[in-house]
Amino acid sequence: MKGAVDLLDHEQGTIIKKWKDKRPIALVFPNTYKLAMSNLGMQIVYRIANDHPDIVCERVFLPENGGVPVSVESGRLLTDFPVILCALSFESDYLNLLKIFINAGLEPLAEHRRQNKNIGSPLIIGGGVATFINPEPLAPFIDMFVIGDAEVLLPAIIEEIIETGYAEQGWQEHLLEQSAVRPGYYVPAKYKYLYSADGEFAGFAAKEGALFPVKKKVCLDLDEAGHSELLTPHTEFASLYLAELGRGCSRGCRFCAAGFIYRPPRLWRSDAIISALKEIPQGCSRVGLLGMEMAHADELAEVSRFLEGVQCSLSFSSLRADALSDELVSLLQKSALKTSAIAPDGASERLRAVINKGLSRHDIVKAARTLVEAGISTLKLYFMIGLPSEEDADLEELVELVRQVKEEIDEVGKARGRLATIAVSLNSFVPKAWTPFQYAGFAGVPELKRRIKFLSKELKPFANVKLKVDKPDNAFYQAVLAKGDRRLAYALLDMARSGRNWRQVLKDHDLDPLVIAGPRQKNEKLCWHIIDHSMNSDYLWGEYTKALSGKTTLPCDTSRCRRCGVCGE
Repeated sequence: MKGAVDLLDHEQGTIIKKWKDKRPIALVFPNTYKLAMSNLGMQIVYRIANDHPDIVCERVFLPENGGVPVSVESGRLLTDFPVILCALSFESDYLNLLKIFINAGLEPLAEHRRQNKNIGSPLIIGGGVATFINPEPLAPFIDMFVIGDAEVLLPAIIEEIIETGYAEQGWQEHLLEQSAVRPGYYVPAKYKYLYSADGEFAGFAAKEGALFPVKKKVCLDLDEAGHSELLTPHTEFASLYLAELGRGCSRGCRFCAAGFIYRPPRLWRSDAIISALKEIPQGCSRVGLLGMEMAHADELAEVSRFLEGVQCSLSFSSLRADALSDELVSLLQKSALKTSAIAPDGASERLRAVINKGLSRHDIVKAARTLVEAGISTLKLYFMIGLPSEEDADLEELVELVRQVKEEIDEVGKARGRLATIAVSLNSFVPKAWTPFQYAGFAGVPELKRRIKFLSKELKPFANVKLKVDKPDNAFYQAVLAKGDRRLAYALLDMARSGRNWRQVLKDHDLDPLVIAGPRQKNEKLCWHIIDHSMNSDYLWGEYTKALSGKTTLPCDTSRCRRCGVCGE
């Protein structure tokens, strides 16, 4: 399958695998084909499933026209598959997944599927990064979550699916019973919610020997880094070969869920990355590297030299401002890349200490100049607003930073006869589970709108500076999904069926979004603690209090660092 062209490009959905003597599995990605096929995690799961000689795995995406979802490979209905894998990367996937189930004629609630006792009712398995940050808003719909990396968890569950067989009554229950007592597999039906006298969430009660909490399992090393398995021009990143440099991040930015739930941070060995890059199919000249923000300069230099040798241009989402090596800059120049991004995230030097970003104003300005000198004509600067302790003085410093970057790159632009454009992107901060900022509350839509209005006014006079902002209301909705518990599931189902506004539906279900997205206390019971990421119980709270004091924490050093507990006591 490596380096293959997607069958959509040449077979127009005809059957490419026979179902005879195979166990059919559907892989559902709750987004459109155009967006989904740019997701590397989905492609890795697709490859793992189809690598098994007894499995035929077919993809099902969200239809763009809202019609009945069918598989890409054979056009089969989702109800034809005894097993359904669901890959979820973002909170916005939740509602789309329920729409797929409803439009496909599947009963969304797992309890109702089990009560039906219908041998044709599929076993639904959820996975993906969103599910092991906080799986609870989806827990009533999923029979089992795979908690961790697919490479170490999916092959085992596929083997058990084959061994139990699809034809015997009760095979699903048998598989769930076996899985619930092992690390890496979370069976929601095995856990009961406990509530206090005032109706607040008060913890879990595990049933029938199920593990509590459910320990995440990760892949510590790979012989070959994850990379694109199928290439197609029908995506957001057309015919771009993706390869990952690692998983997790050692930097410890306090807002970033990936930097905590993917611990320990793992940078793949250079030879594993090069092995993945050697699979670039003939005729493909664009490579996207995932994880550039956390990669070390020496790995980037070696990768850069390899890509130059095979005459591939480089693409990436953003660069770490303090990791621009001579080799990387040389590759940027030869790639003729016109757009690049730097993510200061915090508006001021003080806020960058609060979030533990580890970037100074000097780092940012220097990197901006270097990139423009390398040929970049559009420089993107990513900032968050609404961070804990943010004040108007921080926003004023953001304006001054943009001014300084503009002055620096304008000097380069005037010398070459063409000024570069600065694209400032403002995103509202969303507190995420399993980060130090899980204890922080959402800043509030009115306040975020006020800050956006202030920055819009201050940046408007700057020539060649464009401002892009997200909608605070969308961020509020995301914050609710990020910190919600199982009670949110029934509101989501109502939304999927009715199409009504999320605020109206939550009100009807007696759920207060301000409370859900609000602050948490140190000893408060948190529903996402059903998952065990091996972190010391007080570590995240300690990082939160350090943040509010403006104190920074050194990056992870897995050879000796034992601060958070993931690498041992």
